[in-house]
Amino acid sequence: MQITASTVSLTVDDVAASRSFFTTHLGYEERMAADGFSSLSRPDAAADIVLLRRGMEILPSEQRDQRAGGLILAFTLDRGIEREEDRLRAEGVEITMPLREEPWGERLFQITDPNGVVVQFVEWASPAA
Repeated sequence: MQITASTVSLTVDDVAASRSFFTTHLGYEERMAADGFSSLSRPDAAADIVLLRRGMEILPSEQRDQRAGGLILAFTLDRGIEREEDRLRAEGVEITMPLREEPWGERLFQITDPNGVVVQFVEWASPAA
């Protein structure tokens, strides 16, 4: 098996709000759209995102009323995590978990989109010399 792309599909109440958040603040571009549907991508290694309106009949019946919850969409950066947190804050995005460093060397912060999708940015600290 060879995987050629990764996509996360998120069921949300307001597709337009999440689409605007991801395109305005996170560099995504809308590739396809229809009523209750938006497909977003970036030119780098980030996962593509499909936004589906909760309750759509195209979803299996057991999934129609679910929301994207309990999910953390994490993006690993090679550098500049402080700049990203500062940029997002300057754009008016609420930082829902400020930048911190875990004992194992993971540096991270989180934001949350208008539908409650948690987006986490991660940068690995250089090991001490």
